[in-house]
Amino acid sequence: MPVIIDTEENTVIAHLSGEVDHHNAGEIRSDIDLAIDRHHPKKLILDFDGVTFMDSSGIGLVMGRYKAVKPFGGCVIIENTGSQIRKVMRLAGLDRLAVIK
Repeated sequence: MPVIIDTEENTVIAHLSGEVDHHNAGEIRSDIDLAIDRHHPKKLILDFDGVTFMDSSGIGLVMGRYKAVKPFGGCVIIENTGSQIRKVMRLAGLDRLAVIK
């Protein structure tokens, strides 16, 4: 399973694992969106600790989830990125949409 969802008060945490690419980004997106629709979180945490590879689909995944939580006044926090993934995210400008830790 490429994503495990946890919820806490006003927070949805998505623990991603494996490859975030065009093959599985749709499934990840659907699972996270379902949790967003159910909980209307003020904070969405995307935990990349288990991610071994990410292509441009990962950029789109983050951008789309930002747009999904924004109507609720929510924010996106990206945690546990490796240095290479963090660099790609910053080059794509995701640090203007989300906090990257």
